[in-house]
Amino acid sequence: MTAPGPEDHPDARVLDHLNRVVVGRKGADPDTSYTAKLFAKGPKKITQKVGEEATEVVIAALVEGPEAVVTESADLLYHLSVLWAQTGVAPDQVWAELARRFGTSGLEEKASRTP
Repeated sequence: MTAPGPEDHPDARVLDHLNRVVVGRKGADPDTSYTAKLFAKGPKKITQKVGEEATEVVIAALVEGPEAVVTESADLLYHLSVLWAQTGVAPDQVWAELARRFGTSGLEEKASRTP
């Protein structure tokens, strides 16, 4: 089985579009853009937000239900996109890593990583 390509899931392209918007806000006025405000506050604030949103996804899954998981996941993906932009990671790099892992046992993949 081969990894599905973007053409198989056109809605997945929304993350690529989100990333382009996020990158475009890097130099924007923090007074007019939440994204620009995150960039202005720096990596510590951005990573804090990613951690908060990940925790909120977990809480939603455990006690709030599917609708909350969807909304909190969207928040997490947005903040993850900001983190990627801050660290110079392009979504294509993440997609390539996921594609590389596709079809490999999770245990095999994990064992192949160097400590």
